[in-house]
Amino acid sequence: MLEILLCSLLTILPDYLYRRYRQGKRIGREITLFSVWYELRFGIISCLMLAVALITVIFYFHPSSETATLYFRTVPILPEMNGRVSEVHVEFSAPVKKGDVIFKLDSSRQRAAMETSRRKIAEVDAAMLTAQADVLKAEAQSQQAKADYQQASDELDVKRELQKRSPGIVPQRDIEKLEVLLAGRQGALDAAMASKQSLMTRVTALLPAEKASAEAALAEAQVDLDKTTIRAGVDGRVEQFALRPGDIVNPMIRSAGILIPDGAGRRTLAAGFGQIESSVIKVGMVAEATCISKPWTIIPMVVTSEQDYIAAGQFRGGEQLIDARQAQAPGTILALLEPIYQGGLDGVAPGSSCIVNAYTSNHDLIASKQTGAFKGLVLHAVDAVGIVHAMLLRIQAMLLPIKTLVLSGH
Repeated sequence: MLEILLCSLLTILPDYLYRRYRQGKRIGREITLFSVWYELRFGIISCLMLAVALITVIFYFHPSSETATLYFRTVPILPEMNGRVSEVHVEFSAPVKKGDVIFKLDSSRQRAAMETSRRKIAEVDAAMLTAQADVLKAEAQSQQAKADYQQASDELDVKRELQKRSPGIVPQRDIEKLEVLLAGRQGALDAAMASKQSLMTRVTALLPAEKASAEAALAEAQVDLDKTTIRAGVDGRVEQFALRPGDIVNPMIRSAGILIPDGAGRRTLAAGFGQIESSVIKVGMVAEATCISKPWTIIPMVVTSEQDYIAAGQFRGGEQLIDARQAQAPGTILALLEPIYQGGLDGVAPGSSCIVNAYTSNHDLIASKQTGAFKGLVLHAVDAVGIVHAMLLRIQAMLLPIKTLVLSGH
């Protein structure tokens, strides 16, 4: 409507002034409801053509979006295991800091596992003391076996020496008995040394490995115990938290509540523009926004990024081929905008719906020496018509509360 009114000032009004003061025709006499088309046909046709061209230029080079939203991501409050709630430390809605305890699960099984691991470590320590005593005992036995072997060996050497000097003085049977005894003492010595080596291996390798396993089991039990205490991972606010002691929590079924991080949805505004405007939306474009949660306010913004993909075209691989006729309605180009001035989004509730206008600027192209006079004039006109869209946004900002509170069925 505003475009038609502006165009009528350049077409219908001059046509009427010509009819009135040049031809002497007046409204109500020569120009009536039945003759207005014939009398002002040139102005009316020119007005419609100019209005269509103006609307096309405005909406193409200065795109608008009514699907802008301050999106924000929530963090689900989920334990890492099933369990029964034993303690709840926050209310239905409450602020939390990073590391604050939100709720606890029953930890009797985890504490029992920790106690078992501690007892196992104590058992290994006791076994270590016993094994060290056994090592000392085996050392003494090996020394005794060495002495017995040495005694038998010395006695055999004496008998052999006597037999060598005076054959027949020592019965051959005695020498054979000593040889058998020496072999037995050698076996006893080897057995004592093997027992000592086994006990040393138990002290230096087996028992330390068992203790390390018990300590690892204790650490694992401690981790499981820590998992029964659910803490806030970030600073934020817990919302819709209805968990109470005695409830059974299963992370595979549903979350226990929602944690909204501080600053979520207060920095970036996501706006969807038509696909035809994909070649116009550029990073660095100046934009303006008005949000329903902060009425009668225009927020200067700038486009910081543009999504290269249209979400409506995505698909998930399956067992059936995609039929193009089953595709959804044409999607939009997603652009992210941030306020030009610090604190520009203060007072705008996260998740609020907004209206955004983006404005094309050809200043650098116009200032270029390679741009001709006619092209520069056209670009000046393109930039100038952006004021019409700015006026429309301000009218929308004024009418938005009325439209929401009065004309929406309240």
